[in-house]
Amino acid sequence: MFGKRSGNESDTRALRPAIQTPEAPSVAPVVAREAPAPAVGSPPLAPAKAPPPAMDNRRSDNYYQVKATIFGALIEAIDLAQLAKLDGESAREEIRDIVNEIIAIKNIVMSIAEQEELLDDICNDVLGYGPLEPLLSRDDIADIMVNGAGTVFIEVAGKIQKTGIRFRDNQQLLNICQRIVSQVGRRVDESSPICDARLADGSRVNAIVPPLAIDGPALTIRKFKKDKLTLDQLVKFGAISPEGAEILQIIGRVRCNVLISGGTGSGKTTLLNCLTQFIENDERIITCEDAAELQLQQPHVVRLETRPPNIEGEGQVTMRELVRNCLRMRPERIIVGEVRGPEAFDLLQAMNTGHDGSMGTLHANNPREALSRCESMITMGGFSLPSRTIREMICASIDVVVQAARLRDGSRRITHITEVMGMEGDTIITQDLFVYDLVGEDANGKIIGQHRSTGIGRPRFWDRARYYGEEKRLAAALDAAEVVGKS
Repeated sequence: MFGKRSGNESDTRALRPAIQTPEAPSVAPVVAREAPAPAVGSPPLAPAKAPPPAMDNRRSDNYYQVKATIFGALIEAIDLAQLAKLDGESAREEIRDIVNEIIAIKNIVMSIAEQEELLDDICNDVLGYGPLEPLLSRDDIADIMVNGAGTVFIEVAGKIQKTGIRFRDNQQLLNICQRIVSQVGRRVDESSPICDARLADGSRVNAIVPPLAIDGPALTIRKFKKDKLTLDQLVKFGAISPEGAEILQIIGRVRCNVLISGGTGSGKTTLLNCLTQFIENDERIITCEDAAELQLQQPHVVRLETRPPNIEGEGQVTMRELVRNCLRMRPERIIVGEVRGPEAFDLLQAMNTGHDGSMGTLHANNPREALSRCESMITMGGFSLPSRTIREMICASIDVVVQAARLRDGSRRITHITEVMGMEGDTIITQDLFVYDLVGEDANGKIIGQHRSTGIGRPRFWDRARYYGEEKRLAAALDAAEVVGKS
C-alpha cells in the first residue's frame, strides 16, 4: 500500500525511488524549541491567576527548510487515497514510518528530540490543523487568535499573551481555514471571505481572509472545554455565590424566560449551558444557532443551525427563519444561541405564546441596556410598531436578565440577576434581585468583591415558583443571600 507498515517489503522498496535523491548533503542540526511553560488551568468563568509566561515556540529558518524538504518528499511518496481509508492512529503511524525513512535516505542530521518534534509537526500538517494542534489540545486556553501566518495569540486565565507559534506561510494558514470550515459544509475564499464555523467539539470558529484581511488570513477560535462546567463549579471559581447559584437553579427549573447579557468573552454561552442543565428531561428543546456550540444534555433536543448563501448568493437560511420554523415543531423551550437581529421579535413572540422557559443571549453591558438592545433589534428589523408596544412586548415576554461580565483582572463574574417588572408610563421597570459589588483589589491586582441580595423578599416570579413547588427553596436562598450580604 504505502510505507513499511503495510507488511509488504516490496511496498517499502517501491517507496524509496520516490524519495531517493543524489547524495544529499547533511543538514545542520535543527534548533529545538524551548520547553513550553507548564499549563495553568483556568475555566472560562474562573477567577484570574497570575498569567503564565508566554508560550515560546520559536524555531530557526533552517527547521522550516528541512521540514519543507521532507514534507515535499512525503507527499510524493504516499497514496493519499489509501491514507484516507485508515483511522487516525494508523494513518499517523504510517506517516511517521515514511518520514523516518526519508530522514535516513536524505542523511538529515538531527537529535531524537528534534526528530520527534518534526514527526509530530508533519503529522499535524497532514492529518490535523498544523501548528494549531498543540494549542487545541490544551484545556486551559480559552481563545486562539491567529493574525496572519507569523502571529498567534492565546487567552489564558483571562489574559491575552503572544506565542512563538507560526505557520509556514499564509497559504498554509488559508488551507487550514478551508479545512476547518469545509467540515461543516461552508467555504472561505476570495469570493466568500468571511465565515463562521465550528470544530467537532463545538468550539466556535471565525475566519476572514484576503482581500478583506490585509495581512493574511485571520482565524479566531473560541475553545470549548472538554469538561462541561456546572453551576457548582462556577460557585467554586467565585463567579457566583452559593445563594445566587440556588436562585439561578430555581429560575431554570420554574421555566422563567431568561435573557443572558454580557460583553464579548464574558461567559454568556457557558452560563447558558449551565442554566439548561436544570431543564427537565421530558421537555422538548429546540436550539437555534449561527454555529452549533451549545452542549445540552437532555435526551430530547433538536439542534438547528443557520446557513450562509452559496456561491450564487442563494440558499441562505437566517436565524429569523429558524426561530419562526421552531414554532411549527412543537417546542416546549426555544433556546437561541445569540440574538443579534430581527429574530429578537420572533423569540419574544415565542416566549409570549406558551413557550415558557425559553432562553437567549445577547451583547450588552448591563440589564437595562440588554432590554434597550432588544427594542433596537426589533426596530432595525423593519417592524413599524410604536415604541411603547415593543416595550410592552418585552415586559410581557422576558422574566429575568442575567448579566455576566469579564473584569479587568481577567476573571468572570455574574454581576446581576434582574427581574423585569413592567411598565410605568413609557419606561420599563426592573429590579435587581442579586448584584456583585466591587470592593477593591489585592496586592496582585486581583479584583475583590462580593455577591449580595438586594433584600427583595418576593420576586415577581414567586407565583411561578410556588406552582412548581419551589417557593420555600427560593425564600431560603433569598434570606441566606441577604444575611451574607450584610455580613
